[in-house]
Amino acid sequence: MAMKKRISLELRNRSPAEVVELVVDNSRSADGEVEGLTDDFTGLEFLSMVNVGLSSLAKLPPLPKLRKLELSDNNLSGSLETLSEKCPNLTYLNLSGNKIKELSNVEALQNLKSLQSLDLFNCEITSLEDYRESVFELLPQVTYLDGFDQEYNEAPDSEADDEDEDGEDGAGPTGDYDEEDDEEEDDEGSEGGEEDDEDEDDYAEEEEEEEAAGVQGQKRKRDVDDEGEEDDDDEDD
Repeated sequence: MAMKKRISLELRNRSPAEVVELVVDNSRSADGEVEGLTDDFTGLEFLSMVNVGLSSLAKLPPLPKLRKLELSDNNLSGSLETLSEKCPNLTYLNLSGNKIKELSNVEALQNLKSLQSLDLFNCEITSLEDYRESVFELLPQVTYLDGFDQEYNEAPDSEADDEDEDGEDGAGPTGDYDEEDDEEEDDEGSEGGEEDDEDEDDYAEEEEEEEAAGVQGQKRKRDVDDEGEEDDDDEDD
C-alpha cells in the first residue's frame, strides 16, 4: 500500500492535528521520499516509518512535538540534518538497518540537543573501530546507543513500565473479588460454626440419655438384689 493512502486510512475520521501517534510501517514511499505527511500533524509525538523504502528525509514536514521516530530498515545514508530542522525535540531515534557507514553521516545529529537514545544497529558504521566511543564523543547528549549506555547498562523498557502501570490499575477489581471471597468464607465459617454447635448439642443430649440409662440400670440392679435378699430371708424362715 502506498504511504499516502496508508496515512489517510490511519486518520480514521480525525483531523491531522488530533493525531498523536502514527504508524505506517511496511507501506511504500514514492521515489524514496516521505509522502502524505504534512505540517498539519502539529500534535504528532510518535512516528514509525519502518521498512517503507525511504532514501531521503528531504520532504519530511515540520513536526515540532515529535519525540520518537522509528526509521529502521530503510535506505537512508544521509540527509539527517533535516531532523534537527524539522524535529528539534526528538529524544529517541531508531536508524537501525540503514546504509549509514561513516561518523560523518551522524554528525548532523549534533544539533538534536534533546536526543537521548540512538539506535544504529545493523548499520555498517557499527563495524568501525572504537565505534561506540566515537559516537558518544561526537554526540555527548546521547545516553543510550543501540540500547546501552557507555557502561553497557541497558536502557529502561518504556513498554514494560506501561504494562506495570496497567497491572497496578487492574489491582482494584482483584481486591474487590478477594473481599467478596472473604465474605463468602465468613458465611461458610458461620454456617460451619452453627453445625458444630448443633453437633455439640446432640452429643450433650446423648450423654444425658446414656447417664439416665445408666442410672435406670443401676436402679434395676438394686431392685433385683433387694428381691434376692428377700428370697433368702424367706428360705431361712
